[in-house]
Amino acid sequence: MPLPVSLYLSLKYLKPKRTFLSVVTVISVLGVMLGVAVLVVVLSVMSGFDDMWRDKILGFNSHITIEAFGLIDEYEALIERVEAVPGVDAAAPYVQSLVFLQVGSQVATPIVRGVDPAREMRVSRVPEHITDGAFSLADDEAVIGKDLARQVGVDVGDTILLSSPQGFADPDEVYLPHELQVSGIFELGMWEFDVGFVLTSIDTARDLCRIEDGVHGVQVMTVDPLRVQPVGQEVQQAAGIAFVVSTWEELNRPLFAALRVEKNMMFILLICITLVAAFSICNTLITMTVQKTPEIGLLKAIGYTPGLILRIFLWQGWIQGILGTFSGIGAGLLMLHYRNALLGLLNRSMSNQLLPKNLYHLSEIPSSTSVNDIVLVAASVMLICTVAALIPAYRAARLDPARALRYE
Repeated sequence: MPLPVSLYLSLKYLKPKRTFLSVVTVISVLGVMLGVAVLVVVLSVMSGFDDMWRDKILGFNSHITIEAFGLIDEYEALIERVEAVPGVDAAAPYVQSLVFLQVGSQVATPIVRGVDPAREMRVSRVPEHITDGAFSLADDEAVIGKDLARQVGVDVGDTILLSSPQGFADPDEVYLPHELQVSGIFELGMWEFDVGFVLTSIDTARDLCRIEDGVHGVQVMTVDPLRVQPVGQEVQQAAGIAFVVSTWEELNRPLFAALRVEKNMMFILLICITLVAAFSICNTLITMTVQKTPEIGLLKAIGYTPGLILRIFLWQGWIQGILGTFSGIGAGLLMLHYRNALLGLLNRSMSNQLLPKNLYHLSEIPSSTSVNDIVLVAASVMLICTVAALIPAYRAARLDPARALRYE
């Protein structure tokens, strides 16, 4: 199948020659490739962070939380109603309060969460992330986060003292701290959870909080956490107006909103790299239209329309944009595949940790490549390259044949 005349002439003009113009063309393509590669890498890494935080948050917290303005007394009936809602997988009660934790001279202020061990297996991933010991909450036992254990210097089998602030509210009575034995240590990989929580049984948590019966809330696990909003509305109807139903998206909205803003800002800033490459494409085509002025005049003199002349130089911009875009996508995906190897190489060459694990709690750089992000990058870059080619193409299409042939 023969090529269109405009495409044939564009390819003819783009044939590599030992001229400065061909060097600038190659540089323009490399600039587009660099911009696309950086965009693909950054957007994939930002999406990876988004997915990572979502997984870590859902690894400790449930998809839906039901609370009241006071204690929930008839929580068994509430759980029964909630578990009958379509889309709900399981529900479990909890008692939660801020406590003072003391081990020798070390003091910390984590949150103690009293749970039902049997039901907790169905609404939390903490039992799956026990690194030392076992998930056992019987007989005044507790499970604590790894960072909290390191902070106060305890291990499995050691004893910790817990005191609730409610114990200081009554000046006429003195409450002794509760002694709990550490039965297990969990690590979720998120500092806020690994340093800020102690899990124990509901009865122990009630004793700490000075309550006889009831719970502070109910955790609800859904079948699909990404479609939690409609299920949350049905749970609200099943629970009643006396209860406050919150989804994990609502509770963590500031975090994910900040990640979205950062991702959008990074896209806007890094697209400037492609704009620089687009200026190179524009300059290359302007120089080419000047060099090809006699040929353009000859083509118009023998009857070629301004539209065909316009398409010749638009094709050149599109070809450079396509080459840069696809090579940039390939280079970006290759960099993402070896991202952690590259990070290790940089750490060794600089004799320093670029992402210290004790600060960022990351053993590797997260990444999640989205087809939508790839399409967005490719479409944006092609649009920029089209606009860059349109200016010299329009200039070439408006050339007067008589004036152009004067240069012959």
